[in-house]
Amino acid sequence: MAAGGLAGGKTVAAQRQAWLVFEDEAGQTLRPPKARTWGRRGHTPQVPVSGRGSGRISIAGLTCYKPGRRPRLIYRTLTHRGRKGERRSFAETDYIALLDAAHQQLGGPIVLVWDNLNTHVSVAMRALIAARDWLTVIRLPAYAPDLNPTEAVWSHLKRSISNLAVRGVDHLLAIIKNRLKRIQYRTDLLDGFLAHTGLTLETGST
Repeated sequence: MAAGGLAGGKTVAAQRQAWLVFEDEAGQTLRPPKARTWGRRGHTPQVPVSGRGSGRISIAGLTCYKPGRRPRLIYRTLTHRGRKGERRSFAETDYIALLDAAHQQLGGPIVLVWDNLNTHVSVAMRALIAARDWLTVIRLPAYAPDLNPTEAVWSHLKRSISNLAVRGVDHLLAIIKNRLKRIQYRTDLLDGFLAHTGLTLETGST
């Protein structure tokens, strides 16, 4: 793109005194991410993982930026317990509820940057967006995680729970919320996630 599209988004955000908000989703199962760790010489470290039960946590997150304001991380979770007929992904109503909550918390209009996931571009989603005059949407091109600071949130989260065995899906949910809460208080991290993309909040550059 994308630079041009995001540059336009920053210009719109500046003109409307809006927040520039990046959205992305992630998921985590009961099996922890693998990572390097310390161990005795000649003894490969092992992390016991229970084979009982199943479950998955889906997360939709927003990283929010505005010149002169501290960055914010706002998110919602969806718990999958492996039950028959259970919905396994966020619906349009879930996304718009997250955006409505962000609008209230941020106290201003939003320029939203997200990808072309089918629920982001559906007829129902377009109608929900059109009904909100405080919401402007810019779409990222396919496979452009390097332009989305929320991707860095997931990378940081996965590193923090690597090699960590959990007792069940509720335990996993509690740990994820705890880790995300820590990130919410680390404005330096959130600023760093944006810097890592190469983007800036100034409208003269991308």
